Amino acid sequence: MLRFKILASVVPLLAAAVFARAEIGSVSHPCIALGDTSVELTSLFWTANVHVAFTDDPARATVRVQITDDADAADFTVVDDGLGSEPDSCQASPATRLISIAAQPVDGGPVVYLSSDGPADYRIYVRSKTFSQREAAALIVGARGGHRQLQAASL
Repeated sequence: MLRFKILASVVPLLAAAVFARAEIGSVSHPCIALGDTSVELTSLFWTANVHVAFTDDPARATVRVQITDDADAADFTVVDDGLGSEPDSCQASPATRLISIAAQPVDGGPVVYLSSDGPADYRIYVRSKTFSQREAAALIVGARGGHRQLQAASL
């Protein structure tokens, strides 16, 4: 009977460990490379370095991101459905910065107002099969912790 109790308590822990390992090691989440660091969205809230929230109220926002239809006018452009993708640019490493999208603001984390109108701290252009506009905005804001002025990034 004791063996059954031990087995019953270990199986859920093993299942959770396998799930967490598969989730963390996966590169199927939207990701960008900034120099030697990768910035990746994660669905595991507790592993994230930065929690980005979104709002529909511009007065509550700490960062404003404008969606633009002109790639030349954008500060950050995501176009990943062409032939020129960089498959090795987002390898998981200890330097990978994990970003999560939170339902509510977390501990003074950035709150993004995403719109097609200005003014904006960042302007993004997104044409992607794998990135949503919201995910691209979370990556650019999370990459700098909610601060302005992002340098070059690649997919």
